[in-house]
Amino acid sequence: MSVTESLNTIRKELEGTSAKLVAVSKTKPNDLIMEAYDAGQRVFGENKVQELVEKQVVLPKDIEWHMIGHLQRNKVKYIAPFVHLIHGVDTVKLLKEINKEGKKNDRVIPCLLQIHIAAEETKFGFSINEIEEFLASDLLDELTSISIVGLMGMATNTTDEAQVRSEFSGLKSLFDHLKSTYSRPQLDLKDISMGMSGDYRIAVEERSTMVRIGSTIFGARDYSGK
Repeated sequence: MSVTESLNTIRKELEGTSAKLVAVSKTKPNDLIMEAYDAGQRVFGENKVQELVEKQVVLPKDIEWHMIGHLQRNKVKYIAPFVHLIHGVDTVKLLKEINKEGKKNDRVIPCLLQIHIAAEETKFGFSINEIEEFLASDLLDELTSISIVGLMGMATNTTDEAQVRSEFSGLKSLFDHLKSTYSRPQLDLKDISMGMSGDYRIAVEERSTMVRIGSTIFGARDYSGK
């Protein structure tokens, strides 16, 4: 299927759900991104800062660029002027850096806090105890150039659908708990980003509001030279 056909198939699946589609365009050339753009897609996700910056410069300015990969603190400054949403904020130190760069650019940068929900050690993210401790502290009140708009999580890479569902369900329960427990000016919990090409259907059933889909739209990735 073409990019347009794949995109339309996924859109039809998502109709009537709460899930917004983030088209993951990492490693993909601009002509394929433009095919998706011409088909009406406006929200794209990248996981490498350099690639994101290069694409943002030349592609249409009404694209919402989401940073979905692991973000190093020394790279925040390059995307701070334009990034629409940062999905993978996994430490307080990173949040402080985003706040600093937000101030420099005179803007409030929306962020999702990444929660470690997978069984794999390699995944990043806050533990439940860490997130509770942070949201209960006064530190958040000082971070006036960020807005925490939700949570993000990556399920275990497994064929065990029951495990994946349990991890997504647990993240949704945590989201509901935090939303009802904490109230701060910089806290506006409305989004829960979970689900990728291999597990987005389960994530949607568990009430994800954002799915990050790449290979199902654009085909297998080519990492040669990356």
